[in-house]
Amino acid sequence: MAGTATEDVKVLGLALSPFVIRVRIALRLKRVEYEFVEVRFAEPKSEILVKSNPVYKKIPVLLHRGKPICESTVIVQYIDEEWTDGSGSSSILPADPFDRAIARFWAVYIDDKLLALIWALRPEKEAAKVTELTRQFRKVLGLLEEAFPECGKGKGFFGGDAIGYLDIALGSCLGWIRALEKDKSVKILDAEELPRLAEWAERFMAEESVKGLVPEADEYPKLYAAAVASQ
Repeated sequence: MAGTATEDVKVLGLALSPFVIRVRIALRLKRVEYEFVEVRFAEPKSEILVKSNPVYKKIPVLLHRGKPICESTVIVQYIDEEWTDGSGSSSILPADPFDRAIARFWAVYIDDKLLALIWALRPEKEAAKVTELTRQFRKVLGLLEEAFPECGKGKGFFGGDAIGYLDIALGSCLGWIRALEKDKSVKILDAEELPRLAEWAERFMAEESVKGLVPEADEYPKLYAAAVASQ
């Protein structure tokens, strides 16, 4: 069923969070209308966030008919299973159990390896450390470069002909990667070293389901400053 405002769908989060971006892309793919609620993430955290996610007190949180679902990958899978009939949208996760398992494996890899490097590189000022972190970035992305043909079955996305679960997991990080490239004057997603991923990134960012949800590189410092100022 296609989502409507009467279903009472809300997303708690911040616009620059890759975890929140994942949820918003998934909802757009499923044509679900929702209310986006910006929350206070630093202490003292927003009351609605603490109430909705009392275990981790982290974003994002999806509120569906008043019931909270937490953790971005869990939320994306919930969205895929909940909104299926009559929406005209395809499944986000692969239909084949093995392909689903592989997509989930690489999504965990992204959260474990890639996001850790984003948070490490963002505040780094020392040139030598920036260079080393950039090298590590390319190494981590290199394995995804190798996995792309098999995951995507030779098509344009990890999900095949259309954006899927793994596309969302990695694509949600593209804004931060481009912001770091500009801020640190480095090239992380190098077209010569990572040609498949570089081409995939352009296709991903051009998709209607993504436009306006992944901030441009110039927007990240402003959004980050605004988020910090609001805490």
